Amino acid sequence: MGAGRKEGTVTDRKAILVQSLTAVAAGDRASLQTVYDMTSAKVFGTIIRIVRRREVAEDLVQEVYVTVWRRAGRFDPAKGSPITWLCTIARNLALNSLRNRGRDDEFGDDEFPDLADTSIVPADDWLCTQEDSVALADCLETLREDHRRSIKLAFFEGLSHSELAEKVDVPLGTLKSWIRRGLAGLRGCLGG
Repeated sequence: MGAGRKEGTVTDRKAILVQSLTAVAAGDRASLQTVYDMTSAKVFGTIIRIVRRREVAEDLVQEVYVTVWRRAGRFDPAKGSPITWLCTIARNLALNSLRNRGRDDEFGDDEFPDLADTSIVPADDWLCTQEDSVALADCLETLREDHRRSIKLAFFEGLSHSELAEKVDVPLGTLKSWIRRGLAGLRGCLGG
């Protein structure tokens, strides 16, 4: 099936994913491969935007599908689309990874992968991205101003912790605390 981008309409893709997840819940490994083939690029894209490190994202993609294997029976198509369910798992694992990883990490531009052309995105993938964006924006608004600003500068503008501490004129430890608390707030708000 490849990346799953040519298999008919969005409705067809959703139906295939629902059917495959139902089969995965029954222990069908071939159906897990189908789910992986159809969704792994989207899952990787969701994760890399959060963790910003290829090697971490690749490991987390594998964790997503282990989670799918174990929890496919919990997927309820009446509550949402398969891609939204998978994006939620991916997002939560990525946020957990950020929380658990050392706080002294600083990101460089060379750690970003060359992502595939995303100019043609199936509607269900676009919807997942839009739902994530709206949820993230709403949750960001619930944070204290200093936490929100620090997270935006660190993750959306790509500033390192040191650059950010200098820009907002606070000690590095204070800045890291703001980011840590802000991420914890986002995780709670996003249901992680």
